[in-house]
Amino acid sequence: MGNIVAIVGRPNVGKSTLFNRLIQRREAIVDAVSGVTRDRHYGKTDWNGREFSVIDTGGYVVGSDDIFEAEIDKQVELAIDEADAIIFMVDVESGVTGMDEEVAQLLRQVKKPVFLAVNKVDNSKRAADAVEFYSLGLGDYYTIASTNGSGTGELLDAVVEALPEKEDKIEDDLPRFAVVGRPNAGKSSFINALIGEDRYIVTDIAGTTRDSNDTKYNRFGFDFNLVDTAGIRKKSKVKDDLEFYSVMRSVRAIEYSDVCILVIDATRGFEGQDQNIFWLAEKNKKGIVILVNKWDLVEKDNYTTKQFEERIRKETAPFTDVPIVFISALTKQRIFKAIETAVEVYNNRKQKIPTSKLNEAMLEIIQHNPPPAYKGKYIKIKYCMQLPTPTPQFAFFANLPQYVKDPYKRFLENKLRELYNFTGVPVIIYMRKK
Repeated sequence: MGNIVAIVGRPNVGKSTLFNRLIQRREAIVDAVSGVTRDRHYGKTDWNGREFSVIDTGGYVVGSDDIFEAEIDKQVELAIDEADAIIFMVDVESGVTGMDEEVAQLLRQVKKPVFLAVNKVDNSKRAADAVEFYSLGLGDYYTIASTNGSGTGELLDAVVEALPEKEDKIEDDLPRFAVVGRPNAGKSSFINALIGEDRYIVTDIAGTTRDSNDTKYNRFGFDFNLVDTAGIRKKSKVKDDLEFYSVMRSVRAIEYSDVCILVIDATRGFEGQDQNIFWLAEKNKKGIVILVNKWDLVEKDNYTTKQFEERIRKETAPFTDVPIVFISALTKQRIFKAIETAVEVYNNRKQKIPTSKLNEAMLEIIQHNPPPAYKGKYIKIKYCMQLPTPTPQFAFFANLPQYVKDPYKRFLENKLRELYNFTGVPVIIYMRKK
């Protein structure tokens, strides 16, 4: 389970610089995997061995300064709702502004850990000037310079220290499904069609976090937990008008799930926002099922499921091995199929392939199609194994692992997918020195 840290503050105090500095170190490693970050405001990082997600709430606000007020309040409220810890950034050059005071007022009422970071402190005079931020009533502050990183270490030490320990949940080994998607795609209607207005609740398991509950259901002969985030049941104060908010809600739901059920609106197609959520789930190595909802509203003569499916797969490439189910939450068409598929994906994600069988199958394939030689050097892959990780990750041991390029890794991944059923599941391949 990941913790979430949100960076809040008025525009131009350096939130994005800090955000980029945090995730860069990590992004370079993580995203070498597939090279997709389509979402600039969300990233994973780790510090002192604790992994957490960082959300930069800036960069969404468009408009003039007077609109900023309302927007910032919204962002701060959202951060308060969704994050485990909050970094509140201010700028020593401009000193305490009215807007800072407003944000501080919201944050003073919060039970969650709040860290005041005074940015742009790069000399001793500025360090002395920072004292005025005590007036915000948030206690001690951390002086940082996000451009060169000074002071960020102490700040992060404190943040990580304050993050709630991952609570050991009652491990009941039931699949955890999160229903995600953009506003108005029909997530709630799908959930209601599925569970019928709460009539089928079996038990309430204490939530994994204060605001995300796993509720246990038994439907169609399947037992599963539905990851219910704050955004699913109660309409929060925050209006869902900004695309960002639906991503933020999804982040929480995705982090806590095994399989993401991504509901898209057939009448609108697979839009940018749907893609963001898709890549978010992929990046978090979750199982994915795409449900095309409102299929009953689509004129079928000019549109076949096959065409629609191909268009989605074009957008999700190279990860195209994902089940797509056409449903109607309204008429309950294929609701059973949707859950059945999610359970299959969950099982695919859990499977472990015995090393001997894996080598037997893969080494023969590699022998017939070895990796291309690099600058006259021949690459030999001698051995492979599935790593003991919760999600499917494989290590291939070679004499010159650094020369095995992405296209060949994709070739290996595709072969693994042909041999074993990893539909709906991201598969990661590492090349290691033998």
